[in-house]
Amino acid sequence: MDTATRLLRLLSLLHSRPQWDGAELAARLEVTPRTVRRDVTRLRSLGYPIDAEAGIGGGYRLGPGGRLPPLLLEDAEAVAIAVGLRVATTTTVSGVEEAAISALAKLHQVLPVRLREQVAAITAHTTQLPQGELPPVDGDVLVTLAAGCRHVEGIRFRYRSRDGGESERSVEPLQIVHTGRRRYLVARDRDRQAWRTFRVDRIEHPVLTGSRYRFDDPPDPIALVAEGTGVAPWDIVARIRVHAPAATVAKVIPPAQGVVEELDAATCELRIAANELGPLAGQVTRIPWQFEILEPPELRAAVHDLARRLLDS
Repeated sequence: MDTATRLLRLLSLLHSRPQWDGAELAARLEVTPRTVRRDVTRLRSLGYPIDAEAGIGGGYRLGPGGRLPPLLLEDAEAVAIAVGLRVATTTTVSGVEEAAISALAKLHQVLPVRLREQVAAITAHTTQLPQGELPPVDGDVLVTLAAGCRHVEGIRFRYRSRDGGESERSVEPLQIVHTGRRRYLVARDRDRQAWRTFRVDRIEHPVLTGSRYRFDDPPDPIALVAEGTGVAPWDIVARIRVHAPAATVAKVIPPAQGVVEELDAATCELRIAANELGPLAGQVTRIPWQFEILEPPELRAAVHDLARRLLDS
């Protein structure tokens, strides 16, 4: 590679993950560590803040600020980004719509005609169902939470509960989960010493604390959000043994509708919830496999009654 190509490749590598060992970069670029050091110096002179630490555990990383590294995109990647930006113009994240439109305009200026036609074909024949009125998510809040997850750094914020009460929280963030309608932060609450899910639209003034941490046995974020949104808020929780593999059941019943736990290779337990027996009985009758209602017994009676009425109709 010539120098310019190598510098672009080095920037792309530094952008792809938080830290690189000098020997790794040299191997990827097929140069000596000394050449890597010279290239890092060149990039710094161009305005890219690259931090370096010597010794075990050290290496190179792209620091905050400075210039945005150039992106080298394949054709398929450029089309994917353009389509994603079009979707982002209708997002509930405040401040993102205008930025997405601006970025899309810049991208279209440099897209080859053949790729522009692909993007136009996809968007012209794609329609999004209206989501109803959803509370907006502050874009700055989302960025701060994502930074905490990426850099394994603690966060403090003010949180508004369902009943309107406010509290100060200090958490160790794990991941942001998007259910399709809302975003949730999965984090370990330091004061309560327990895992919690927080609706992102109820989080205010998040601040990175600088404290680092490590998870020894973190939970499945999707399962935790499914438990907190699909089961916990409801009055009646049903436990159902389904005679089908858990992976098969999970493909038909997504986390937003129920929690699936494997019992053995051929059976699993499904938990679904509602505030009344009627809707819950209707959900049970749509299970396409053989099943047994474990609890509550009132649900079993309601399903039997529904079955008799269907047979008599």
